[in-house]
Amino acid sequence: MKQALLGRSRGGLTSKVHLAGDRRCRPLSLVLTAGQAADSPQFIPVLCKVRVRLPVGHPRTRPGAVAGDKAYSSRANRAYLRKRHITAVIPEKKDAANRTRKGSRAGWPVSFNAEL
Repeated sequence: MKQALLGRSRGGLTSKVHLAGDRRCRPLSLVLTAGQAADSPQFIPVLCKVRVRLPVGHPRTRPGAVAGDKAYSSRANRAYLRKRHITAVIPEKKDAANRTRKGSRAGWPVSFNAEL
């Protein structure tokens, strides 16, 4: 068993649990980090550890969609999901939504399906 990682944050010595779960809130993968670690860089390592065993065949590693909060709304995370053909259900941060001054360099606006 791995030792718990402790890191310094404003609350003292803490650790964070980064967890991926299915729609029924069952855990699929888990990454434990020090308390000062940011959430967004742990997005890809958590998704890489997802393995769902079906009755027949190889474990499934690619979900149809991934939902997350605004902390996971980074270009790198969205590019990773696009590359693997996974639908991102992650709202965009307000400071990143200001695309009007960027002109054609801004790219397409991020789609967000609240029903998913």
